[in-house]
Amino acid sequence: MISVTKLLFATDYDGDKLRYTSSAHQMKHGAAAGMGPVVVWNSTQTCNLHCCHCYMDSDARTYEDELTTAEAKQFIDDLAAFRVPALLFSGGEPLLRPDFFELADYAASHGVRPTLSTNGTMITPELARRIQKIGVAYVGVSLDGLREVNDTFRGKAGAYAAAMQGIENCVAAGQRVGLRFTINHHNVMELDRIFDFIEAEKIDRVCFYHLVYSGRGEAMVADDVTPAESRRAMDTILARTRDFEARGLKKEILTVDNHCDGIYMYLQAKAAGDEPLAEQIWKFIAMNGGNRSGIAFAEVDPQGYVHPDQFTQHHTFGNVKERPFGEIWTDMSQPILAGLKDRKPLLKGRCAQCRFLSVCNGNFRTRAEARTGDFWQSDPACYLTDEEIGRKEVGK
Repeated sequence: MISVTKLLFATDYDGDKLRYTSSAHQMKHGAAAGMGPVVVWNSTQTCNLHCCHCYMDSDARTYEDELTTAEAKQFIDDLAAFRVPALLFSGGEPLLRPDFFELADYAASHGVRPTLSTNGTMITPELARRIQKIGVAYVGVSLDGLREVNDTFRGKAGAYAAAMQGIENCVAAGQRVGLRFTINHHNVMELDRIFDFIEAEKIDRVCFYHLVYSGRGEAMVADDVTPAESRRAMDTILARTRDFEARGLKKEILTVDNHCDGIYMYLQAKAAGDEPLAEQIWKFIAMNGGNRSGIAFAEVDPQGYVHPDQFTQHHTFGNVKERPFGEIWTDMSQPILAGLKDRKPLLKGRCAQCRFLSVCNGNFRTRAEARTGDFWQSDPACYLTDEEIGRKEVGK
């Protein structure tokens, strides 16, 4: 996750202390010194929508063997013991779990900050107030375009209107809320309208995700943006973020799942002759250390299996029903998990030859595996040129 706002203006938001600390890039098992990783829990696979890029391949049906309430509380106990700073309730649609509020409250009372990733369509005014009351730090609502574009992606007419109502209900309740927008070839032209939207609707935060080829997203490889489109998208994001800051609008703008974004920002500052900004950007991306799936970020699926992140569920390290999370997360007998914790010697191709490897850490492994069949090959979503990365053996 790259905080565009942090890199440009050195501003502080809630999650920055986990991403930008002097110890973050040195960690092997957690987000920062004395902490475990941020954990995404896909608490159910059931969903009321059918999104075309869903990494969980969720649908509106019941799935077997999902963690019970008692098992989930034991899991949260284990997270607290391992000093996990935050638990992101995701899905499917996590609000379809009848015990969501009980479990979110349980996490908060045990020192694990709950956050919520939702499609927003179920958030009534009453639910928004309950979410705010129990101390959910942040509600991220998935929205992949405006009106017809979003409804097409979500597989349901009216999904946009329902999500909009959910967002408005969160704002009215004083609940911090933001958007989660997955950039692809069909919606990249909507970026300017998304910035207009978050300003008009008084939304606090937006995360622009790069597409990962996982779950139903595997069928969308051809729908990913080109390198040129990625660069134009970043130019738009940077220009609009600067515009917000110039007008005194405090919005947290982030990009997710492509660490060459931070390097692109650094190179743009260098090209503009803004050395102080380039130094600031470098300082923060060096602190962060790039992609930290398997280190500072973990995922647990509805049945309790532990994975490096929510997009890499085909690599499994253990089950929290059988072993404590912390024991699983530090088990170096797992080749993929051990490799992720010290991956630089394992990387191949452009990633291995890149002069920015220390601040990117090989970007996203699942995309590389989806395209090449090799977990340690180059990430195809890197849009930096061979010249920019200092590649010496072009063509290999």
